[in-house]
Amino acid sequence: MDKLNGTAHGTIGAGTGFIVAQSVQADPTITLLLVGIGGIGGLIPDIDIDGKLSNRITFSHTLIRSVAQLIGLMMIVYTILEGTGREKWLGIGVGLAIILIASQIKQRHMLTITGLGVLLGGISLQEMWLILLGIYIMVASFIPHRSYTHSLVGIGFFAFIAHYFQASISVDGVFLTCLLSYGSHLIADMKVLPFNKRGVKFFLPFSSKEF
Repeated sequence: MDKLNGTAHGTIGAGTGFIVAQSVQADPTITLLLVGIGGIGGLIPDIDIDGKLSNRITFSHTLIRSVAQLIGLMMIVYTILEGTGREKWLGIGVGLAIILIASQIKQRHMLTITGLGVLLGGISLQEMWLILLGIYIMVASFIPHRSYTHSLVGIGFFAFIAHYFQASISVDGVFLTCLLSYGSHLIADMKVLPFNKRGVKFFLPFSSKEF
C-alpha cells in the first residue's frame, strides 16, 4: 500500500470527532453527529478533480448528458410545431446549442455542476456555510489532486465553512471536529509516513515543497 485509502481517512476523521465529543462531554446523539461530521471532514480534501471523493458525490455524466440532450431535442420539436418566424429559428438554435454543449460534458464537469448546485442551495436558504462549501467544491473541480485542498489555504478556507456551520446548527464541537478531521487527512498524506510516495504541499502557492 503506497497511500491511505478513503476508508482509512474517513475512519481517522471519525475518530477525531469522537475525541472532540468526549472533550465537550457531548451526549450520545451529539457524539454520533460529531463522529459523522469527522468522517466526512476526513474525506473532504480528496474532493478535488482527481481525488477519490469527487466521483462519489456526483451523478454520472452520461445520465446528465442524456437528460440535457433530450431537453434540447424536445425544445427543437416543440419549436418546429408551435413556433413561428424568428421564434422558431431561435428555438431550434437554442435546442441545438444545448445538445452540442451536453455532448461535451465529462465526469470531471460534474463536480463543478455539483458545486454550483450547493452554492445556489446556500443562496436560496441564506446559509453562508453552504455558499462557501459550494465555492470550495467548484474551485476544487479545477485543481489537481493534492494541491490546494491539501494545503494551509485549503484548511483555512474550510475553517470558515466550519465556523458558519457551527453557528448555523449551534452544536459545540462542530468547528473543532471539522478542523481536526480535515487536518488529520493532510497529516496522514505526508511524505514522512512510509506508505506515502507523495507528500503534501502545505505552503502553496508560495512553495511547492512536499512534506
